[in-house]
Amino acid sequence: MLAAKVIMALGVEVTGVTCTTPFFSPEKAQAAAKEIGLHLVEVDITKEHLDILKAPRYGYGKNMNPCIDCHTLMLKTAGRIMEERGADFIFTGEVLGQRPMSQTRQSLYIVAKNSGYQEYILRPLSALLLPATRPEIEGTVDRQRLLAIKGRGRKDQIEMARHYGIGHYSAPAGGCLLTDSMFSKRLRDLFRHGMDFEIRDIELLKYGRHFRINEFSKAIVGRNSVENETLQRLSRGEDIVINMEQFPGPTVIVPYGSGETTILSAASLCASYSDAPKNEEVTALCRKGDSTSHIQVKAALRDDIECWLIK
Repeated sequence: MLAAKVIMALGVEVTGVTCTTPFFSPEKAQAAAKEIGLHLVEVDITKEHLDILKAPRYGYGKNMNPCIDCHTLMLKTAGRIMEERGADFIFTGEVLGQRPMSQTRQSLYIVAKNSGYQEYILRPLSALLLPATRPEIEGTVDRQRLLAIKGRGRKDQIEMARHYGIGHYSAPAGGCLLTDSMFSKRLRDLFRHGMDFEIRDIELLKYGRHFRINEFSKAIVGRNSVENETLQRLSRGEDIVINMEQFPGPTVIVPYGSGETTILSAASLCASYSDAPKNEEVTALCRKGDSTSHIQVKAALRDDIECWLIK
């Protein structure tokens, strides 16, 4: 938001670009664009992003976040839009030294170089601490009116927000599921066991408790009524959907179905997290497509639950 305000103050017409995947949504960018009156272009980069996520050239951050490769892809995407629209340059709100992996001097250089648009990429908030880029050299922007902010502190940015009348802005972190440790563990498990996974499989990682019952199958147990409804909505005809017949409890799904032994294990998980008695057999309803069967199970043993849980 601040970078956009700085460039707009130079009399330059600005268009915002935000990239989306199943791991980060456009809501924050939408709110920011609305706050400062910026036209926003949304681009889904899921296919290309998944390709780099499986084997990022520059590795991961603390979890499954391939920040350098991801930022490179975003700038490459923005560069294509720049060319399509006949724009003069690209700029970002990055600040030198604000992020330990993706905003070091070397990382900013690598990202710009590998995007293919290095000479066109401007970081207005830290421009005076970085080499001049083409729009500065050619006079498209006045370099002397750019800034020299660096480091993790946000004091200067907060003061600038007051100056520009920006009353609402997001927290300085969050928004990318790949930085979340639990989600990352589930994603690693998906990569190990589902080479032909779909976007739906990634969506499922966001909900419930996940249990790896065997090499080929897992069960997902809803934690509340909202998650139960979401799992029902995301389920497909080939999935096994399990509920207790006579007791309140979770919705459990086994994506893509499985054999009888796995279904019994999944049903025992359903019983364990339900209000059913824990030491006696109860009836579970198992649905696959239009067919429903009734099976008798006991609640899963605590050792089994801990052994199966992806954590």
